[in-house]
Amino acid sequence: MMITVLPIIQLLILVNAANFEIKNINFAILDKDKSQTSQKLIQKLEANMYFTLVASVVNEAQAQQLLEKRAVDMVLQIPPKFEADLQRARNASLFMGVNAIDGSAAGLVSSYTNNVIVDFNKEIVVEQLRLPTNPKLPISTEPLFWFNPELVYSAFMTPGLLVVLVTMVGMFLTSMNIVREIEIGTIEQLNVTPITKVQFIIAKLTPFWIVGMFILAFGLVAGKLMFDFPIVGNLSVLFAFAGIYLVVVLGMGLFISTITNTQQQAMLISWFFLVIFILMSGLFTAVESMPKWAQILNLFNPVTYFVELIRMVLLKGSGFKHVASHFIIMSVMAVVINALAVFNYKKRV
Repeated sequence: MMITVLPIIQLLILVNAANFEIKNINFAILDKDKSQTSQKLIQKLEANMYFTLVASVVNEAQAQQLLEKRAVDMVLQIPPKFEADLQRARNASLFMGVNAIDGSAAGLVSSYTNNVIVDFNKEIVVEQLRLPTNPKLPISTEPLFWFNPELVYSAFMTPGLLVVLVTMVGMFLTSMNIVREIEIGTIEQLNVTPITKVQFIIAKLTPFWIVGMFILAFGLVAGKLMFDFPIVGNLSVLFAFAGIYLVVVLGMGLFISTITNTQQQAMLISWFFLVIFILMSGLFTAVESMPKWAQILNLFNPVTYFVELIRMVLLKGSGFKHVASHFIIMSVMAVVINALAVFNYKKRV
């Protein structure tokens, strides 16, 4: 169940749930102008698929109370003489109060609202101020989105979540492997056999390596069928790196297994490292946005390299020459961590 069913359920849930797009933005209006123009602005917000008007308040205290109770995500205040200022001075101000407990969500709410107001500005320019429909601007920009032109969020998240699933299953299963032998008493039988410590670690690692590769392959097929994310690059590069990466992750699990005495201890230690690895990997937050000390720590985070590589291969079509440094770093990690696991395993005859 843990090897087959759980990754499928996690993939289905996480790709759809772990989404930075903001929908159903609840907002309140404090309209002190009560003009035709202010009503048009409110109607334009209501007509937008992202916004839901939940309250109209009469003063700032009520607006503050709604924000404090998290009943609304945003309060838009339209000041007195809003329409008159537009007609007389051709400019006016709006006040937008946004619940910023979640900073990234607040930024998106602000951005969405500004987009609606920009469109409304264009209508005002044409209808009320009687200015040209397409006024000439000295500078204009036209964005071109490479590698994900339609900005499909599942195309960005699915590859990264596959890395998380492979990492979680691999590290959890291997970290509990040797301690399970200790708990059920079979470790003594293994200790008296003529196999070496290296052979023992390889034998423990190989089955889970095969399972990890199967989960990655199955996840790619399932993700392509369900979410239709692009696969631009050469999959042989991806699976070659995944093979080395799994040696690193499984080696970490085996090392944890050699320093713990119970499966509970192994799971707690594995979870401790997994949370740090995943949150700092760049899956949810860009590594470049982290403080310098965090970027330095990320040099020793294997998940960071795999998240970056899988996106480069699948979305950009990067070849081996573009990710050669990732292979070198991961190979060094594989040698070091598995050497530690072999050295730390105490085989008593």
